Amino acid sequence: MNNAPEPLEGTPLIAPSSTDHPLYEQVVEACRTVFDPEIPVNIYELGLIYTIAINEANEVDIKMSLTAPGCPVAGEMPGWVADAVEPLPGVKHVDVALVWEPPWGMDMMSDEARLELGFM
Repeated sequence: MNNAPEPLEGTPLIAPSSTDHPLYEQVVEACRTVFDPEIPVNIYELGLIYTIAINEANEVDIKMSLTAPGCPVAGEMPGWVADAVEPLPGVKHVDVALVWEPPWGMDMMSDEARLELGFM
């Protein structure tokens, strides 16, 4: 029997991002410089960046996923994201965590990514 609490109805599977933080757009742009080596689209447009949370101390917490758990660069990609974001002026610290819930799906890709990959 599974005693894990059920998520509350209406609780988002993906935590909201700090879209109103002054650093948010710069962090997004930095994430757009990171590419999955097997797919010619950046990881932001692929929908692999789930949450960008930035607190008042300018500490950035990024939750991301991969197209598949067996992705050959699974161990490296969070470091690539941190390396892209950390040098931004004002960023104090970056923490990037891989998450598998919800599982990534092609429906998470932006229209730009779908067009680039020939899905539109």
